[in-house]
Amino acid sequence: MFRTEVVAGWGQLPEGQAFGYTHGIVTDSADNVYVLHTGKPNVAVFTRSGEWIRSWSVEGIGDNAHGFYLQKEQTGEYVYMTDCGLGTVVKATLDGEVVLRLDPPDLPEVYSGEKPYKPTDVAVAPNGDIYVTDGYGQHWIHQYNAEGERIRSWGGTGRAPGQLKSPHGISVKLTDGEPELYVADRGNHRIQVFTLTGEHKQFIDNDMDMPCSFYFHGGLMLFPDLHSRVTVFDAKDDTLVAHLGEDLLAYKQPGWPNLPKAYYRANRFSSPHAVCVDSVGDVYVAEWISDGRITKLRRL
Repeated sequence: MFRTEVVAGWGQLPEGQAFGYTHGIVTDSADNVYVLHTGKPNVAVFTRSGEWIRSWSVEGIGDNAHGFYLQKEQTGEYVYMTDCGLGTVVKATLDGEVVLRLDPPDLPEVYSGEKPYKPTDVAVAPNGDIYVTDGYGQHWIHQYNAEGERIRSWGGTGRAPGQLKSPHGISVKLTDGEPELYVADRGNHRIQVFTLTGEHKQFIDNDMDMPCSFYFHGGLMLFPDLHSRVTVFDAKDDTLVAHLGEDLLAYKQPGWPNLPKAYYRANRFSSPHAVCVDSVGDVYVAEWISDGRITKLRRL
């Protein structure tokens, strides 16, 4: 059983700052929580109890700040971010110092002025390889080494194995065997699983609607279903454990995701876009809403 309760009023910004669309959320090894949004400055840092610590921005991550991933490496902890409007992907320290920028893929047969590159998410493999999803552009996945040199690309629009429609999020699933790439093939309402070299392994399309991204923790896989719920799977066999905060009507409302404030309820989601879990199992959810919405769920 997976039971939680809402922590009321968690994560308030100081006077003079305001959230834009809250697109990403991650936790570091000290259980501080980082929120990426489209306001300025666009990264806000909180303690696990919700006190604001600081805010910062990164050059090249602006009004379309989108993907957000935290990676623990030998030299420290880093966040990877994308801006799907500017076509930028950066790696930065937890204070916002950029240490790597990934060049857009040099694929003239795929990209042009009429066919832009719009990266939406990042994942990093145990060997340091970096994977970027072009979720809002031409529906490709690009693999780079740790120094930012492109290794290979695969994808393209469609429904066949290896083809994608809005590969919105990506994560590396660690298994007893070879790690696997989980891709939120959101426009096709499914997950695709690949090897680390891009070979299609399987589809997962049960008990989900519009998966956005993934977070693996304690034998579970959590993912925001944009259609108004957070879904929890058993990571071992990709079977349903729970739907959290499900609202079967929210995404069907006129004007969604920006609904009248009177509609929202603390224990129901409207448009969850990112999720993470801290060291004690509490869950944090960021929603795709114009002035932001962050929810903390305490694990019971």
